[in-house]
Amino acid sequence: MTVVGVWMGGVLLLAELLNRFASVDSEITRKIVHIGTGNVILLAWWLQIPAWVGITAAVLASAIALLSYRLPILPGVNSVGRLSFGTLFYAISIGVLVAWFWPLQQPQYAALGILVMTYGDGLAAIIGQKFGKHPYKLWGIQKSWEGSLTMALVSYVVSCLILLAVQGAIWPTWLVPAVIAISATSLEAFSKYGIDNLTVPIGGAAVAFFLNQFLMSIYL
Repeated sequence: MTVVGVWMGGVLLLAELLNRFASVDSEITRKIVHIGTGNVILLAWWLQIPAWVGITAAVLASAIALLSYRLPILPGVNSVGRLSFGTLFYAISIGVLVAWFWPLQQPQYAALGILVMTYGDGLAAIIGQKFGKHPYKLWGIQKSWEGSLTMALVSYVVSCLILLAVQGAIWPTWLVPAVIAISATSLEAFSKYGIDNLTVPIGGAAVAFFLNQFLMSIYL
């Protein structure tokens, strides 16, 4: 619990310091928090932290996120010029995935879902904002092809690395991530109010779990 708390507290502190004293844009500080806090799932997996610790941390993070929408607790994270509940949804998704996969002793799927969102969406937003020259609109939400391609590629690589570490270089390891990448990119395209912070991790983990279980039954 201490390690998780210190890690997340350090990420939030860094983001706020950059926003207040280095004049870093709020969108950038959000991505620092987005990517930094997402990696806590790897710590939880590596250290074999009990499910109740992860769930408790997610509940506390959700409560802080809710409070921050009413009080200026995290201005560098929530002041992005649009209504977004992304921080809240992110915390909820971590809690849901830990509650789902820890009891099954399959933490890799929770890590996969969170890290697809952490790196896929995080880098897609950065690339899209900096290099997005080919925009498109979907359900009234503007995206860029550069950002969406980044989301797909990063999702595929992240998924491959996790499955490769768990089950080795077998054909489901390379096929399942392709479906995850398509699913995650499609879900990320609809990001109104930050709902993608909930749908992408849970959707990606669900696709990975059920499809991989099915293909492994054929493989074995």
